[in-house]
Amino acid sequence: MLIKTINVCKVYKNGLEALKNINLEIDGGEFVFLTGASGAGKSTLIRLLFREELATTGQVLISGRNIARLSQRETVRLRRNTGVVFQDFRLMERNTVFDNVAFALKAVERSWEEIRIRVPQVLEKVGLGGRESENVMHLSGGEQQRVAVARAIINHPLILFADEPTGDLDPNTSLELMKLFEQINNDGTTLLIATHDKEMVNRMHRRVLTLNGGKLVGDTVGGWQL
Repeated sequence: MLIKTINVCKVYKNGLEALKNINLEIDGGEFVFLTGASGAGKSTLIRLLFREELATTGQVLISGRNIARLSQRETVRLRRNTGVVFQDFRLMERNTVFDNVAFALKAVERSWEEIRIRVPQVLEKVGLGGRESENVMHLSGGEQQRVAVARAIINHPLILFADEPTGDLDPNTSLELMKLFEQINNDGTTLLIATHDKEMVNRMHRRVLTLNGGKLVGDTVGGWQL
């Protein structure tokens, strides 16, 4: 079991109970959608799974390890094996496409020779070959999202989390991005994509986890449940 949560709850300092007794299991190689209305707890769960935040109670296990108990060195190793794509892209706006993608390799102290070779390779994979020298702010929204995906997968992560990756994209661009995610999944990466895009979820026919009011209320295959 690659991802497992046991009775996970998240309560913020203002008293908001964002997640309530979440129990789920995701096997390596799965492609899973995390659905629900705005405020259902999708983003909170994603942040707990890649350890941007910690659960108030319960356990989050990655490859059998309780990630709340990881040392700093082990946490770095977890981050190396985890890719994250954010809705707002989180790109360095003054930098080139190359620099934005290379940042993920520099963060784990890869050599310049490796960076020089791997960045063009991953950009080619996401459909941005030859665009290395362009400023990211000169790209369309869909192209910026592809830069974010390239950055997330350049370390060959075991797991890729995506939080509302199609939220600001038109339907055609969203479909292209989902095809890219399918390719990444076919290469062996486990995907968990948080989305409120009902049409896209129904089109993809994948496993669907549904949150409502911070509770896991559905775990089915094939389409939107609310």
